[in-house]
Amino acid sequence: MSKSSKGILVGSISGFPELLPKEQVAFNTCLDFIKKQFESFGFTPMDTPAVEKASTLLSKGNDSEIYGLCRLTGEEGSKKELGLRFDLTIPLARYVAEHYGQLIFPFKRYHIAPVWRGERAQAGRYRQFYQCDIDIIGETMLSLAYDAELLGIIHKIFSSIGLPNYRIKINNRKILMGLMQEFGVHESQLEAAIRQIDKKEKIDALMMEKGLEELGIEKKVVVQILSFLEKKGTNQQMLDYLEGFAKNDLLEAGLKELKEVIHLARAFHVVDSILEVDPTLARGLNYYTGTIYETKWMDCLEIGTICAGGRYQNLAETFTRKVLPGVGISIGVSRLIPKMIERGLIKSESETNAKVLVTVQDRQFLPYYIALAEEIRSHGIGAEVYLQDKPLPNQIKYADRKGFGVVVIANEEEIQTKTLNYKILKEQRQEKGSLKSLIDYLKGN
Repeated sequence: MSKSSKGILVGSISGFPELLPKEQVAFNTCLDFIKKQFESFGFTPMDTPAVEKASTLLSKGNDSEIYGLCRLTGEEGSKKELGLRFDLTIPLARYVAEHYGQLIFPFKRYHIAPVWRGERAQAGRYRQFYQCDIDIIGETMLSLAYDAELLGIIHKIFSSIGLPNYRIKINNRKILMGLMQEFGVHESQLEAAIRQIDKKEKIDALMMEKGLEELGIEKKVVVQILSFLEKKGTNQQMLDYLEGFAKNDLLEAGLKELKEVIHLARAFHVVDSILEVDPTLARGLNYYTGTIYETKWMDCLEIGTICAGGRYQNLAETFTRKVLPGVGISIGVSRLIPKMIERGLIKSESETNAKVLVTVQDRQFLPYYIALAEEIRSHGIGAEVYLQDKPLPNQIKYADRKGFGVVVIANEEEIQTKTLNYKILKEQRQEKGSLKSLIDYLKGN
């Protein structure tokens, strides 16, 4: 196993990344921050087993990416009754259907957990990675205001973690469906055409044309679609362009919803400069029925989409007869956060979340040092005692390498006079004072 230049330990299994301690601390700190943002909007934490019934996972027909789970020995080795979750949406659908009677609607939940996909590992894409999801599930109906709230959450999180130059693309699935109808795409070809359009950033115009023609779409219709895919303009210009097709009922309904979401998003402090109306945005998954989102980091397009999602008419239709509309997003933290760490946008300077290392100068006073650390912890401040029998210089070197902010030093004289020496490592400055003065310093830094 070797270390890559990106701070990731490269093991023998491709697509299963590991972070070194400093990067892991930074990753976890960022996740904790995101959790607090979710909770500030009223979202409830949720978790589900990593393992689901194969029939549950296959309810969307995604069998090519699912890892089966079985014992390595015995008769069960040939069975495929269980599998590892490949996303957090299907477990959510099963969970809501199963616990419907115990949930309060609208049900707002967040779920941050690893998922597994049996796909070819490549830059920014892994076989094991974290998904960071929020969803709002309604009962029979769900206000469009929640679609706008998600835009506000995306903007608040990315701006707060210091992500520069990002764009949130927005569309409405009804607009795209309505446009395809206007262009002359047959109803039986709609979903396949949208899946092809969803590839627009991965293939050139010739391949797009060939793919559409292979679906049986007429040449003149393909020409219209290709012209549409080249359409560019400001948000108002794109809305004006869509207004020209307003006689189409489906498109008109989607346009009305899109305008309402954009209007309400401004109340959530979403500025127009980071929001991009893109009627070509497809999101190939066919359970999206309304608003769809896709966020890109414009300075690092090679990692792909960093946040995406949308509205669906009925989350759990394969598990219950109840109509449960919802809207949700997923943030690609496993591709985004390591890249931000690599570029210095998220600091990874410490291998610990504790602020203080309590050194041991005289081992006969070990109970005192342990009690001192306990007292520091009682104030909500992380502290570690160096329990190895090593000289003080070794202990300070350990603290420096691990990234502690403060080292506490006390010998018999300090213990008797109830004072402490504490060294602030970054400033290479040493202070002497009471435990209270140390606590006051730590709380202020």
